[in-house]
Amino acid sequence: MYSFATKTDNPNTKLGWNDRIGYGIGNFGMAWVNGMMSAFLMKYLTDVSLVDAGVVSFIIAISKLFDGISDLIMGRIVDSTHSKMGKARVWLLRMSIPLAISTVLLFSIPSSMTGMIKYVYVFIIYNLVNSVCYTAMAVPYNALVSLSTTDTYEHGMLGNIAMIFQTIANICMNTFFMVMVVKFAGVAEPYMTGAQRGWTLASAVVGVIIVLSALVCVFGTKERTVKDENNDQKKEIIPTKDALKSLFSNKYWLLMILGMFVIFFIIVLYSAGAIYYCADVLGDYALYTPVNNALSIAQFAIMFVTPIIMKKFGKHKTYMLGLIATCLGFLGTGLAGANLSLLIVFNVIKGIGLGAAGGMAIGMVADTLEYGQWKDGIKPVGMGNAAISAAQKLGLGLGQVALGAILSFGGYDGGVSVQSESAKAAITFLYNWLPAAMIAVTFVIMLFYTLDKEMPNIHKELEQRDN
Repeated sequence: MYSFATKTDNPNTKLGWNDRIGYGIGNFGMAWVNGMMSAFLMKYLTDVSLVDAGVVSFIIAISKLFDGISDLIMGRIVDSTHSKMGKARVWLLRMSIPLAISTVLLFSIPSSMTGMIKYVYVFIIYNLVNSVCYTAMAVPYNALVSLSTTDTYEHGMLGNIAMIFQTIANICMNTFFMVMVVKFAGVAEPYMTGAQRGWTLASAVVGVIIVLSALVCVFGTKERTVKDENNDQKKEIIPTKDALKSLFSNKYWLLMILGMFVIFFIIVLYSAGAIYYCADVLGDYALYTPVNNALSIAQFAIMFVTPIIMKKFGKHKTYMLGLIATCLGFLGTGLAGANLSLLIVFNVIKGIGLGAAGGMAIGMVADTLEYGQWKDGIKPVGMGNAAISAAQKLGLGLGQVALGAILSFGGYDGGVSVQSESAKAAITFLYNWLPAAMIAVTFVIMLFYTLDKEMPNIHKELEQRDN
């Protein structure tokens, strides 16, 4: 099969920029789905489709049960896959079109649907997108870090590149998605019941982006770390029981999964919360673009610097510095009130922190799997990376649950133009203070992560075993 990835089959190779860019572009399309789910889904459901926020939160909470199961199943499938394309890329090829179609369906609730039928539709399609199609792409995509190379620096670089393209997707989405909705719908603003046509067509554009980015990733990467002495795919099957035992006794893996969960939980709070904050607290939903783009552009810019910081200080210290900046950013926006200039400044600080921490996370998870291989003799890359998808989706899902529950508790009413003071207070809490508290707790917990110091000796021992 044609590929423009680096030709070498050496599992410990330094990757070329063609591999790095090819891998990163794969995250571009999936990031649109994540972004739409975290930033726009709740607002679309409450204001365009007139679905009760509390009911949506309940639906998403129930759906998390399916999410956890589907991630483990997909991880097992990846570990058991033996195709000419390898373990992971074949699933990106197979599932990109189903993910594109199901995403369009989620943002295309027929206006004729009412009552229980509408809630059933939301439940089924939400799970089709999240628990089935997105899982079947995200798990193998994350596994590609470990399957492409065993080089620790490259693990961090691939994670950083993936976050760069995720940030590019967020900037594009913040800038153009609502413009597309309004343009296609032919209405004055996107959050109107008559704007449904715009949401459907804008989602269809996103579907095309999903498919094209997946194809670039498939042809731009190469799996190297599961070959035998004849350069063929290894047929080794790791028993599920052994894989789970290894993962859940891996202290560093558990710490990173917790860290990933927190990051994606607060992504919902600041992404979706920004829409409510701008529209209902500041009084102008159009401010969402400059406020969130300040964060996204800063996040994008810092990730060109993080490889230098990572090389000098290591992934863990870079990650911790990112958490500090993120916490300070949320505290700052909480104190800034309605001052737009200060909001933008502190969102820049948030972006710097999230870029540094998020750019390190995927590579750090790959390192924890190397640690598990050294400790237990097995490396379940599928199931190990399934937890990244699970943590991301659990964070996004429970973030939406918290968002809906806090809005409902505050008395938010999507049918009125001016919200009550209690609703505004709820929006301010979920946009500023809750994320700051969660990041502070995560920083304390991640002080126990010391794997960076151990990795050089671990790699030496693994190389000795192979020889």
